[in-house]
Amino acid sequence: MNDWVSLMLLIVLLAGNAFFVGGEFAIMSARRSQIEPLAEAGNKRAITALRAMEHVSLMLACCQLGITVCSLLILNVAEPALHHLVAEPLMHIGVPASAADVIGFLLALLVVTFLHVIFGEMVPKNISVSVADKAALWLAPPLVMTAHAVKPVIVFLNWIANSALRLMKVEPKDEVSSTFTLEELQTIVEESTAEGLVTDEDGMLTGALEFSEKSVGDVMVPVDKLVTLPSDCSPHALEKAVGRTGFSRFVLESEDGSYLGYLHVKDVLSIPEERYRLPTPLTRVRSLINLRPETTVEDALATMQRTHGHVARVVSPGGATVGVLFLEDVLEELIGEVKDPTRSEGHRRRLEPFAQDHLSGANKRASGRGSTAASKIGPSSRNEKPDLNV
Repeated sequence: MNDWVSLMLLIVLLAGNAFFVGGEFAIMSARRSQIEPLAEAGNKRAITALRAMEHVSLMLACCQLGITVCSLLILNVAEPALHHLVAEPLMHIGVPASAADVIGFLLALLVVTFLHVIFGEMVPKNISVSVADKAALWLAPPLVMTAHAVKPVIVFLNWIANSALRLMKVEPKDEVSSTFTLEELQTIVEESTAEGLVTDEDGMLTGALEFSEKSVGDVMVPVDKLVTLPSDCSPHALEKAVGRTGFSRFVLESEDGSYLGYLHVKDVLSIPEERYRLPTPLTRVRSLINLRPETTVEDALATMQRTHGHVARVVSPGGATVGVLFLEDVLEELIGEVKDPTRSEGHRRRLEPFAQDHLSGANKRASGRGSTAASKIGPSSRNEKPDLNV
């Protein structure tokens, strides 16, 4: 083969090697969060890129096959041509043939290695890592076409590689994950805070990361620490309870111990004065949603947002009520303690038992439980209504 033709083939093979290296790093580095919206909008390149990212082991097998073949051909085609182009002039100027062959081989190997490493490996790798999303959009379609063309070969190679991994107790993955694990995110936040790059004085970032780890059972108020008002509670008794505790939502408990719902203080403020010491109409009572203790607080928050409920009954698998979940408690797990201007510093939401005559008026039933509610307002009386900025 003519030496100059071989050098032209060298350029083609270097381009091929660069393509497979770039495709490999683009598929591995691209972010699904950037590709998926384009695919949903109908971008064909994005659809193909997602398909490649979902079959990453086959794509890697295709890239490795292409890189290996190109590398072998580069050495086989370029070394003889460069060796000949270097050795012949040396022999013409009187260098012994044996010495010219050695010098020609070493120079050819040096040039081929330099071109292969720089233009066949490092440059395409750095480009794909720097602009991974764009590189994936451009390189994935031809890479997928190549994979289809040599599918039997790469399927066989992929099976051999996966079998070897399983022998080493490693489970192979077929899809690229561009997300961080919870532990990785926590480490990033801790290191960034320590370096002063991120301010997390109130623990909001840490709380958000730990949010999905907690369950309703971890956050709920157990039944033995909850003060309930009787189901025949009057608006007057409710207002007294608000004045005593500073909270605005109370669960109503029937004679048999079941929870009927809950009342917010603003639900009774429109009741006429003459009915203010009579039992609150059941039409004013808000319903409780039901949650399981094992439900994550993340799912609980979504449910409460969807149903517009601020209080939930926590029910065990056997059907027994084991606690009550308040929306404020869920939010505090996410963003830290809610700062309420009417709440004294350090005041906790679970209170000590208090005299029941402040709760139920003439019809009082002792429960001996702490009080919890979702919002806090200042003490009030019928004639001086509390600030209802809730």
